[in-house]
Amino acid sequence: MSSNWILLIVAGLLEVCWSIGLKYTNGFTRLRPTIFTLVTLSASMYLLAKATETLPIGTAYGVWVGIGAMGAAILGIVLFHESASMARIGFLVLLLISIVGLKVTSH
Repeated sequence: MSSNWILLIVAGLLEVCWSIGLKYTNGFTRLRPTIFTLVTLSASMYLLAKATETLPIGTAYGVWVGIGAMGAAILGIVLFHESASMARIGFLVLLLISIVGLKVTSH
């Protein structure tokens, strides 16, 4: 796996961090969660931009969004007791398949 793929995965994980951080900012009224959210958002975008220097934008953006959406959904279930219905889990599995598919078919 190339270093740009590693940057992209880290960028996706940071997207999970800032998206969950949004929940804790209380509309950007709490300082520490707001700082955490803004720092992880900035780092995520920077790493995404670096990864797209060599990776196709459609693939990189799709993987980045997929990692973020999947991570946020899983943490939403774990941290905020959001629905964990079979349908929701099934769609998360489909999302994972899509992320892997984008990686496997990228050039």
